Amino acid sequence: MRAVVVEQWGGPETLVEREVERPEPGLNEVLVKVHAAGVNPVDWKVRENGALIEWGPVPVLGWDVSGTVEAVGPGVTVFRPGDEVFGMPLFPRQAGGYAEYVVAPARHLAPKPESLTHVEAAALPLAALTAWQALVDAADVRPGERVLVHAAAGGVGHFAVQIAKARGAYVIGTASAAKHDLLRELGADEVVDYRAVRFEDVVSDIDVVLDGLGGETAERSLDVLRAGGRLITLPGPDSVPAPRDGLRADWVLVEPDHLGLREIAALVARGELKPLVETVLPLAEAAKAHEIGARGRTTGKIVLTVA
Repeated sequence: MRAVVVEQWGGPETLVEREVERPEPGLNEVLVKVHAAGVNPVDWKVRENGALIEWGPVPVLGWDVSGTVEAVGPGVTVFRPGDEVFGMPLFPRQAGGYAEYVVAPARHLAPKPESLTHVEAAALPLAALTAWQALVDAADVRPGERVLVHAAAGGVGHFAVQIAKARGAYVIGTASAAKHDLLRELGADEVVDYRAVRFEDVVSDIDVVLDGLGGETAERSLDVLRAGGRLITLPGPDSVPAPRDGLRADWVLVEPDHLGLREIAALVARGELKPLVETVLPLAEAAKAHEIGARGRTTGKIVLTVA
């Protein structure tokens, strides 16, 4: 099968299309013919040095996939060949989404939302699950709470705005001024131009902050929380500031989540969640996708077409 492999850790030029052996499903696994593969910041970050991920003998990036079940292994009861599925298998172990076929534990996948194309569905798993697990599982956002989402127009951010809104929260997003109209369309009640003002000067009494930036942004975010407030940060455990009295600060690392995927699909079906796909490229142009993504200016997601 065709796959984009990392020939050596380094820049985008190390991504090369090769013929590799097609995997076969084992116990409780399915073989998925990949139609589209999402691209995420973790992809280009680990491409540089291979850190954090458990790699197979042939390093193949990619975790977001949408496609069709080609075959099922022994013990699988939730899917049959021909079913359309999407998911984020195996993270933080190698899944190999930049390829024509992927083997995944059956319950790392869920039925693809019927209203979405494979390209749209491939934009969902890692970013939407990150937002879901941060806001719902970790922060337990409740109706009427005030939620601040940093980098609200990005991959995780644009899903977080919609998920928080679907939970009944009052949502404030930070983004450049050019993206404010889009965030309002997604449900943001307020938007803050982080280039024009310091968010802590115009935002207060926040119950939950979702921080995808880390560093001083995480530290400054504590200043806007009310008593009992929760800060959920994503870049890593080192980005979690020391908690203050009456405040909570946690780090979330996304994990495969069959039930979470089903909840996300239900939001899509109800019209409460939609993926924004800014750039679509063929699998062979994975290096270009990394170059674009690493600039940090993408609104929504980048997706590779495979089948």
